[in-house]
Amino acid sequence: MDPTTDNAGQTGDPGTARDALEALRAEIAKAVVGQDPAVTGLVVALLCCGHVLLEGVPGVAKTLLVRALAAALELDTKRVQFTPDLMPSDVTGSLVYDTRSAQFSFQPGPVFTNLLLADEINRTPPKTQSSLLEAMEERQVTVDGTPRPLPDPFLVAATQNPVEYEGTYPLPEAQLDRFLLKLTIPLPSRQDEIDVLTRHAEGFNPRDLHAAGVRPVAGPADLEAARAAVAKTTISPEITAYVVDICRATRESPSLTLGVSPRGATALMATARAWAWLTGRDYVIPDDVKALALPTLRHRVQLRPEAEMEGVTADSVINAILAHVPVPR
Repeated sequence: MDPTTDNAGQTGDPGTARDALEALRAEIAKAVVGQDPAVTGLVVALLCCGHVLLEGVPGVAKTLLVRALAAALELDTKRVQFTPDLMPSDVTGSLVYDTRSAQFSFQPGPVFTNLLLADEINRTPPKTQSSLLEAMEERQVTVDGTPRPLPDPFLVAATQNPVEYEGTYPLPEAQLDRFLLKLTIPLPSRQDEIDVLTRHAEGFNPRDLHAAGVRPVAGPADLEAARAAVAKTTISPEITAYVVDICRATRESPSLTLGVSPRGATALMATARAWAWLTGRDYVIPDDVKALALPTLRHRVQLRPEAEMEGVTADSVINAILAHVPVPR
């Protein structure tokens, strides 16, 4: 184990934990170029015990990003390729008959891990998509009436392609609402793309993170200390009202058929607190709310068809709301 992880894990000091989590960016950058906002979003989700929906075209390192995060945090990770013929038991596990003992025994599925990469989650039917609902919400899986707890920490990082719709099953609103954040993974800038190609020309192998130099710089103990510190981050009544006003404004927007639910308002408060702590404060300011509003709310709203036809996006609606809702002084 890396000495940084060992020391942080022994002390459980919030300041040390913050430094360790900040070091994640540099460590993951050894494998992934130019995705700092996505790294930060994944860390925020871990601090809030939430899940992340990663959206981007194929080939922008969504899978590599999750694998690098798991390696830098020394967490177990598993990947499931969601396909049309995937069954719920392929994700959660099932009872298997043992001929030697003449009994059924439970064989855990890939969901029993710390970081589950649900690759192309919108390529599997709703029946299999819904197999993750209990895991995401209750942190357990029930098979044959027996609840089986999942490891802690537990995060689902689901990916989907925003441009290909043939043969896909859009996630229902109820499941989208279970994702704490929706992070968009953009195409790299010209310089970042040059850096990617240069690394590959020099022998970088995305399947061998150890050879790339990715080492554990934080661990579960750091996450536990950080979560305890985030829980103590104060949020004033004025900021709480600000969060509520933003979410209520989405329900009144003429461009939306579905606004943000109270669960979404709770999520925005949680992510703002986590971001405030990561930036070194023990209290939330309006800028923290604004910084996390888009990734926390963009997947919880639904556009009217006529607004979509006019080129309106969820992000533009939320940005307009942020510009008009009075900011507390």
